[in-house]
Amino acid sequence: MTELGIGIGWRPEIAEAVEALSGVDWVEVVAENICADHLPDSLTRLRERGVTVVPHGVSLGLGGADRPDPARLAALGEKAVALGAPLVTEHIAFVRAGGPLTATPLLEAGHLLPVPRTRDALDVLCENVRIAQESLPVPLALENIAALISWPGEEMTEGRFLAELVERTGVRLLIDVANLHTNHVNRGEDPAKALSELPVDALAYVHVAGGVERDGVWHDTHAHPVPPAVLDVLGDLASRVAPPGVLLERDDDFPAAPELAGELEAIRRTVTRARTAARAEGAARGDAVVAPRSSAAQPLLIGAGARVSGGPMPSAPVLTGAGSATEAAAPDGSARQRVGVAQASLLSALVAGTPVPEGFDSRRIGVQSRALAAKRAGVVAKVAPELPEILGGGFRPAFLAYARTRPMTGGYRRDALDFVEHLLLADRPEDPVARRALTEWWQDRSGSRPPGRATRLVRAARHALVRR
Repeated sequence: MTELGIGIGWRPEIAEAVEALSGVDWVEVVAENICADHLPDSLTRLRERGVTVVPHGVSLGLGGADRPDPARLAALGEKAVALGAPLVTEHIAFVRAGGPLTATPLLEAGHLLPVPRTRDALDVLCENVRIAQESLPVPLALENIAALISWPGEEMTEGRFLAELVERTGVRLLIDVANLHTNHVNRGEDPAKALSELPVDALAYVHVAGGVERDGVWHDTHAHPVPPAVLDVLGDLASRVAPPGVLLERDDDFPAAPELAGELEAIRRTVTRARTAARAEGAARGDAVVAPRSSAAQPLLIGAGARVSGGPMPSAPVLTGAGSATEAAAPDGSARQRVGVAQASLLSALVAGTPVPEGFDSRRIGVQSRALAAKRAGVVAKVAPELPEILGGGFRPAFLAYARTRPMTGGYRRDALDFVEHLLLADRPEDPVARRALTEWWQDRSGSRPPGRATRLVRAARHALVRR
């Protein structure tokens, strides 16, 4: 297992600060934000200094009903090779739903959404993970996510779900302690119970991040300082096993370098204290070695075809724990379809305004829906900064009104184009100067003339169909 140390998420906005921080052993970069053949100069300099760089993917959607996209897997693998990374990481989540499997429009969430903890979903996830392991040139680790909503009819706790995933695939785990805290506030799940059920010896590294609570809901913003409650969960984890690496995530509202350094020191101090206390406890019991205290900890079983050091493992049966009721066989088509229909119904309610599926908390669905729209607005403002400049204070309300009836079906750049087209079709904004600037912006990026009346009618009908 790679020993990483204490690290920080590399972002362009804080690249200079990250390079200057002392005590940074490694960094993590969002894989979709870099190109394998044109790495940012800052990352190149860090690598030349011997700093490990790990690519962290957000778009594979391994928890989705469809099999992983070979092109996305290839791109992630190329970035791992370009960075000389010892592993790559992704999420236990779905990010899109619909399409041919369910005969419904393909929708993009633009966000990580929770997978139902059911046998069907676990079967689908395990096969998707094995496909990814076969395709990637380095080992894969998967992260637990934060959630605002709970699926009805779940059959396993988060800890048991992750334990069985590890048993069946040999995948490593990236445990985000901030996400465990989020799920404690939002779903009433005890972080200590989750940690007690996890196979902690499968740990690749740990994420730590901040958030904020509004109206009884914890939002995992990555834009606020790390709260004491999250450090408490980190300390609990570190008392059970020595984490190979711990990383601070910050994605927005970046503080000055001294504040980042202070948060890194708080993380280091939390881990050190927890490990010291665990060793003292072990010595008092007369233990030669402090073993992980997880009741679910078992020898790590590597699934057939999993990669450990960049090469494929010899074929072998995938073993499971006694009485786990799991099996190595791939899920049948009906399992994928059941998962696909459920995920498409949920995502459609979140982004297209269709009825909330039975069993979900409609209030929480509303909170999540608004959060997704707000995130879309924020990301579009970043990828197309000219739009807030042209529209001024009207950008955000106009985009949120658009998002209520126009689900995202492509990436954020496509979303920006579709938003501007939507405004122009409605002869907005009323200010002719702003409308002319938007028209020029749209023409420069689409290579087309604004659509005529016939095209407007066809597109309006298509959008109405999507909303059904």
